[in-house]
Amino acid sequence: MLPPVKKDRIITHLPKFFSPNAALHTKDGFHPQVRAVCQAQRAGTVSFNLAKVIVVGDVAVGKTCLISRFRKGAFDKNYKATIGVDFEMERFEVLGVPFSLQLWDTAGQERFKCIASTYYRGAQAIIVVFDLSSGSSLEHARQWLEDAMKENDPSSVLLFLVGTKKDLSSTDELSGIEQEAIRLSEEIKAEYWAVSAKSGDGVRDFFFRVASLTFEANVLSELEKSGARQGGDIIRLTDRTDDDHKPNKRKTNCC
Repeated sequence: MLPPVKKDRIITHLPKFFSPNAALHTKDGFHPQVRAVCQAQRAGTVSFNLAKVIVVGDVAVGKTCLISRFRKGAFDKNYKATIGVDFEMERFEVLGVPFSLQLWDTAGQERFKCIASTYYRGAQAIIVVFDLSSGSSLEHARQWLEDAMKENDPSSVLLFLVGTKKDLSSTDELSGIEQEAIRLSEEIKAEYWAVSAKSGDGVRDFFFRVASLTFEANVLSELEKSGARQGGDIIRLTDRTDDDHKPNKRKTNCC
């Protein structure tokens, strides 16, 4: 039996976007159909719902620190670089329904791309991470996205462009690179966020936003597929459990 979701992971409303100029949508709440279905399910038994999220970007932009900050609530300055792929499961409760983000933290080194790319397929969301103090990492973001999209259907994946190390940039420096990031976000239809794993600024809000939007997208997709199916079956987004989604090994090394 699964443990209860932590109280600080309960989502009852749609978290706000970071920038109205680069948001997947700017509405204030969840889709009415999603709310209605979730309300009907609260009194019954529902399956444990899950979305696969892959995190890509240059080496040392802060992908692992970003995930670790959200998981542990603290900054780990002694982290080790990811070798191949690392995997984490983060549990939420969205509108009364259990939901998990399966986070795939991929290595940024060129020599590990042969391994990391094999895990891109089947993503519901792609998080492209760059360093706000490094213009080159933003320039490389487009290629990371293109590589990840080769294994996915563009019409069914939510995209997020995340600038890390916000604490290292001056106001003027941040303003300049953010303008470029927002332009890129608009072009690739991604939602833009600027965060700091060191201070924690924006990290929790970002992951809550990812969880909420992927949950909503999954439910709406199932509603579209279900047609005349009754509400009791709609939230059954997957017949597999957490264990069915887990890789055989937590870390994978490139041979």
